[in-house]
Amino acid sequence: MTVNTAPHIPVMLNEVIAALSPKPNEIYVDGTLGAGGYTRGILDAEPSCRMIGFDRDQTAHDMASKWREKYKDRLTLVKSSFSNLEQELENLGVSGVDAIILDLGVSSMQFDEGERGFSFRFNAPLDMRMDQSSGKTAADLVNTLPEKELADMIYLYGEERHSRRVASAIIKKRVDEKIETTFQLANIVRDVLPYSRKDKSDPATRTFQALRIAVNDELGELESVLEAAEHVLKENGRLIVVTFHSLEDRIVKNFLNDRAKPASSPSRHLPHIVDESASSRLSFSLLTKKPVLPSDQETSANPRSRSAKMRVGIRRAVCEK
Repeated sequence: MTVNTAPHIPVMLNEVIAALSPKPNEIYVDGTLGAGGYTRGILDAEPSCRMIGFDRDQTAHDMASKWREKYKDRLTLVKSSFSNLEQELENLGVSGVDAIILDLGVSSMQFDEGERGFSFRFNAPLDMRMDQSSGKTAADLVNTLPEKELADMIYLYGEERHSRRVASAIIKKRVDEKIETTFQLANIVRDVLPYSRKDKSDPATRTFQALRIAVNDELGELESVLEAAEHVLKENGRLIVVTFHSLEDRIVKNFLNDRAKPASSPSRHLPHIVDESASSRLSFSLLTKKPVLPSDQETSANPRSRSAKMRVGIRRAVCEK
C-alpha cells in the first residue's frame, strides 16, 4: 500500500498538551496513534515521559517506524484496537497509566489514502476498514444487508433523515450490479438526495459516515475504551477525548457526566436515602463543564478541525459523596 506522506495536522494539539500538563516519568496512552501527532508532541514536550501508542491500522505502525528510533524505549507501539486497552497494558506489565488520549474517528492520513475507500474524493474499492487484515468491508454491507437494516444503519450512524430513500436506491442498484467502489455508492446517494442550500456538505457524506462507523464498530469500541479507562487510570489521571461528530461526543459526554455528578435521592419524599450504586460510579471530575473547541485560527488553517470538541475527565481516587 502506498502511504501518503502529506503532513498530518493533529487537531487541538496545544489544548491537549495543556489539559495533559505532562510531568516527568509519567506514562501516557495514545489510543489513536495515527500519524503520531499527539504522541510526538507529548514526547517532545516532556523529555522523560513514556508513551504507549495503540492503533489497529498497519499503516500507522509503518509510519511510526520512521521516527520511533528518535524516542527509543520511551515509545511502545501496540497493534491493537483501543478497546483492548486493559488487556494489552496487562500484557506489557503496566498496572496503571497517568493519562489516556483519544482522537476519535478516521485520521486525515486515512482519508487521504484513496485506496482505503474512506473518502468519495477518490474512486477506490469500498473498503473503509481500519484494520484491513480482517472483518467485513463497506462493500460487503451495502451488497448484503436487508433494506431495513441498511436504512436503520444509515439513519442511526449517519443521522441521515432520508435513510429509507438511500437504502431503497442501493437495493435497486445492487440487483443490476455489485456496488464495489466509492464513486458508485456516492453517485447512487446523490441521485436520490440532491444538494441542499442549507447543508453545504455532499449528500453522500452521512451515508459514508454510517458505513465507516458500522464497519469499524466505532461506537462500541468507544464505549469499551471508556470503561477500560476507568480501571487503568491512576489517581488524578486524565482522560482526554477529541470527538468529531455528535454520536461519539454524546457517548463521551454522557459517560463523564454520569461519573462526575453526585448521586441524587431516588425520591423527594425520602431525601436521606441515596442510591449507593450511583455513588459508587462517582469516579471522575470534569476539567471544564463545557467542551473545549478549536480556536478560530486553527479552524482557518485546518478546516477538518471545525467540528472537533475536547472533553477531559480527571480520575478520582475514591468515591466522593
